[in-house]
Order: sequence, then structure tokens, then C-alpha cells
Amino acid sequence: MKIAYYLPSLYAPGGLERIVTFKANYLAEHCEGYEVYIITSEQRDREIHFALSPKVKHIDIDVAFDWPFNQSTISKLLKYPFRYHKFRKRFTRLLMDIRPDITLSTIRREVKFIHSIADGSKKVGEFHVTRYSYGVGKGGFFGNLLQKRWEKELQKNLQQLDKFVVLTHEEATFWPDLENICVIPNPIITPTDRFSDCSARQIIAAGRYAPQKGFDILIEAWKIVSKKHPSWILRIYGDGALRDSFQQRINDLEMTGSCILEHTVPNITDKYCESSIFVLSSRFEGFGMVITEAMSCGVPPVSFDCPCGPKDIIDDGKDGLLVENGNIEKLAEKISWLIENENIRMEMGQQARINAQRFRMENIVEHWKLLFEELTSDNQSPQKS
Repeated sequence: MKIAYYLPSLYAPGGLERIVTFKANYLAEHCEGYEVYIITSEQRDREIHFALSPKVKHIDIDVAFDWPFNQSTISKLLKYPFRYHKFRKRFTRLLMDIRPDITLSTIRREVKFIHSIADGSKKVGEFHVTRYSYGVGKGGFFGNLLQKRWEKELQKNLQQLDKFVVLTHEEATFWPDLENICVIPNPIITPTDRFSDCSARQIIAAGRYAPQKGFDILIEAWKIVSKKHPSWILRIYGDGALRDSFQQRINDLEMTGSCILEHTVPNITDKYCESSIFVLSSRFEGFGMVITEAMSCGVPPVSFDCPCGPKDIIDDGKDGLLVENGNIEKLAEKISWLIENENIRMEMGQQARINAQRFRMENIVEHWKLLFEELTSDNQSPQKS
């Protein structure tokens, strides 16, 4: 089975790059008969961030839409048609040379034409975000018209794929007109043999310091929690443009001793294991992989019931707690409740560890392998999931 992934680059430390790299590595190293390619277009001579298995073949077609990063918007727009033509030509030529059985699109520029490439491969789209996050209603009248036109074109392109894979069942409901949709969640890619006993007076959150992650909300909720439980500490691991504003708010609320902004660390599983509760305060997610990672370490999550992911992952009241999306008081209340009920917290942590096993890489890859085999079988047509 010959598999080809496409994404723009592998130099960024992002979630898409991380997931694609680890899935490709696993297929190449652990699945007999699998030959795996990763195609990029904007890697150039930059270093690959996540370690790539020597068994995975990486090919960059060198068409940089965004490079140099300091180019003006006008320059970028003027050059776009030429770059897009070159991108499509090189991408098509490479698939015709490789002749994969399955070509996986990450729903970037290639989704406009990938279905028309006659290389013999089945075309599968992987959607790593949520339709909810596209911002309909935020651009005024003309912005909304453009948004609707863009969504209509996107849906037309997605309908022409052999399969469109989303991460959650909730996300699948956002695409009611698609008959080729199926659900395969993200795998846990940071397995550990260490687990939390949920006794430490420490709570953890992790993610980019960006509006989506809702750490501004979490800081406000923590003000309520810290008054009731001053011996507990909240550590938020991440980096991003909002760090200074978050720190200023923490300073203003006089919480510098109990609410600590940490930088991103490579050993985040160790930090989960040092904590007793994980909090996800996001306004929206594509999946919420940090929830499954924390649960796999035996840490019960308290999460906003935001679109999309938490309700697919958390069994509310058994392995974690769901909170009305955006409700600061309820978030503080649920965190405090877990703090005050140590036995329940420990039981939830044990159940979280058990329930997270379904997201282990070896289990998720089996779903992908089954999909690949269904699509490439001459005797069995793919079924809607």
C-alpha cells in the first residue's frame, strides 16, 4: 500500500505537522507493506521540526506562496496566479510519478484540483480544524458574502473526494450535505508509563496563548477558585502573542503565586503526571488532543463543552467533567468540586486513563488501515461511516 500525505511544510511545531509526521512514521515502521510519502511545497531548506522516520520519503516541490514572510500583500496577490499554476503542475506531476494508492489532502490549496489528478489514487481529505471556527458573521455584509461563496466552493470540492475524514461525530453534523464523510479521531502520540495519582495540589492547562484557547477565561475562573483553595496552583504551558496581556491580568488580580504562565516544554507528559486536574478553556477546538493526552496520564479533565471534541472524548461525570461553554462561574465551580472531592478525583483519573486507551496510536491506525483497504478494494465499495 503506497500512501502519500500532503501538507504545506514540516518546519512548524504545529498540531497538523505533529499528527501527520507521527502517523506517517507509525505506518512506515509498524505496518507491513506500507510505503509512505510526505509531500510538502514550502519546506525549502528549513529543518523538519518533528523527527521523521528514515522509512518515510519526504519530497518538497518548492513552491512557496508565503515566502518571503515580509512580502507585501500586493506582491503576494500579484504573484499568486503564477505560483498556484506552478504548484498545481508540480503536484500533479509528482503524483503521476509516485502513483500512490491513497493520496491524503490536508484541505489546503490542493483540495481545489486533487480529485481531478488521474494518477489512480483514491483521494482522502483530513480535516484537522472545525467548520465552526471559520468566522461566519465576523466580516460584515461583503465579508459574509465572500465567506458563503468560499464555503460553497469548499463543499463542492469536498464532495468530489473519495472520503472526507473529520475528527469528531459532532463535527460530522456540521457537514449534513456530504455523503462521503467519516470520523476518525486523532491518536495520542505521547504515550507514557508514568501516571498521576491525583494527589498533588496542582492543576494544568496547555496550548497556544491565543484567543481560541480561552486562557483569559481560565484566569478569571481561577480568581474564584484560588480564593477558596489558596494552596492550589494553576500552571498554564504555552507560548504566543497574548503572553504579556495574560501576565498583566494575573498581576492585576494579584495571583502571581498561584497562576503561573510556563513556556512550552518538550516533556509535557511529565507535567501532566505532576498534576491532579487538567482544564480546557477553549472557545472551540478541532479535536482537543491535550484532553486525551492528560487522560492517558490519569489526569481527569474539566472542559468547556465547546465545539468540537470534548463531548466526543469525555464521559461527563465518569472520567471528567463538561462545563457550559464560556461560563466562568461554572468552570470555577467544577474545578473547585474536583479539588474538594479527592476520592472522586482519583477515581475519575483512573477511569480517564482506561478510557483514553481507545485513542492510542495502534488503535487509531487500525481505523485508517480499514479505510484504506475499503477504498482500494475492487470488490467492496466504501461505506458511509
